Amino acid sequence: MDMMTGTLADETPAAAPPKGWRRLGALRIGIIPLPIYALMVLVVAGLLAVDDIRTDILTNILILSLGGFTAAEIGRHLPLVRRIGAPAIVATFVPSYLVYAGILPMPVIASVTAFTKQSNFLYLFISAIIVGSILGMDRGMLVRGFLKIFVPLACGSVAAALAGTAMGMIVGIGAERAFFYIVVPIMAGGVGEGAIPLSIGYATLTGVEQGRVFTQILPSVMMGSLTAVLIAGTLNHVGRRYPALTGEGRLSPADVRFDPARAAAEPVATPLEHVAAAGLMAVTLYMIGELAHAVLHWPAPIVMLAIAVALKLARLVPPAFERSSAKVSRFFSIAVTYPLLFAIGVSMTPWEELIDAFRLDNIAVIVTTVATLIATGFLIARRIGMYPIDVAIVNACHSGQGGTGDVAILTAAERMPLMPFAQIATRIGGAITVLIALVAMHALR
Repeated sequence: MDMMTGTLADETPAAAPPKGWRRLGALRIGIIPLPIYALMVLVVAGLLAVDDIRTDILTNILILSLGGFTAAEIGRHLPLVRRIGAPAIVATFVPSYLVYAGILPMPVIASVTAFTKQSNFLYLFISAIIVGSILGMDRGMLVRGFLKIFVPLACGSVAAALAGTAMGMIVGIGAERAFFYIVVPIMAGGVGEGAIPLSIGYATLTGVEQGRVFTQILPSVMMGSLTAVLIAGTLNHVGRRYPALTGEGRLSPADVRFDPARAAAEPVATPLEHVAAAGLMAVTLYMIGELAHAVLHWPAPIVMLAIAVALKLARLVPPAFERSSAKVSRFFSIAVTYPLLFAIGVSMTPWEELIDAFRLDNIAVIVTTVATLIATGFLIARRIGMYPIDVAIVNACHSGQGGTGDVAILTAAERMPLMPFAQIATRIGGAITVLIALVAMHALR
């Protein structure tokens, strides 16, 4: 021991791992090195063997990471469809089928379902992404984006309603049924904020039991979201071929692109305490939204979004915390997206409801509605000086399955920084759609 420095005088660098082990460690399933992946598989198999699958966070980190990254890795290697968002599609819809077919063990299904619904970690993810995206944006981009996105969104909604209803008449469904039971549910904002209040309103106005109404409109929500994911993935591929059509997460050429990866990797020192505090800030803003929902019945994500925007515009968040928020956003984007999609597939995506929509007449109306909504956004964006692909992807979120749909659509499109605008399309656009539909149905009765 060197008495002056307190170090070992004969200390040598640590021996490198064996070459074969290094090669194995370089192989990854998603973000998981292969040796760790194999160990995780063995642990889950052991827990199943001794009937000790719990609903706690540790068990579900293991299960959801295995399921999510495995599904995404399969999607990345599928020919053709890997270019149009296959990792997000496989991570969401294959677990749904595995539940339906009885392939996933029942203890795993019960654990994932209980954890997903009780922990509310979907909104933890959305909180981290929204707050990080907003605080990392240029202030001018924020103002321009929120003001201009309503134009293509409104035009797309009207065009989609007209086109979907017209297609319903062509295929024999009828204008009224096509509009109220297929077109409107697609753009109503998902299940919790869209299909459920819509079914309650329809039941009150028609006298039909709410449960029966809900089962009629839910397949349209599911199939509409899947269609939006596929088109968003295709748009991402088109953007690579024609880069002039996309801002890669920007809505207009004047905007400074927010790149979470770059922001999180800035050489400026970011203390871990600031990163932890930024995560707590995101959670706190969402809980303020929950409080507003309990008292005023306002949507919690929109309240959170509005507060984050106000903080950014008023310059009340120090630059160090903005950088820290970007790191939190980047972490959730890398580590949580596919496990979350797997959880959504297992617990919130009933395969039977999706299959119920697979009738040619229904598919014709659904595809027409979603494609028109997205295409209108694309065309309007070109007219008003915005990036067509990015605006079209935001419009696609208006036809998604609420917050879960936003995650799947933006993951397929590789445009997670658009989450704040996606929430506008989903929450505000959905609420307006439900209100108009209920007023229209009341007027027809």
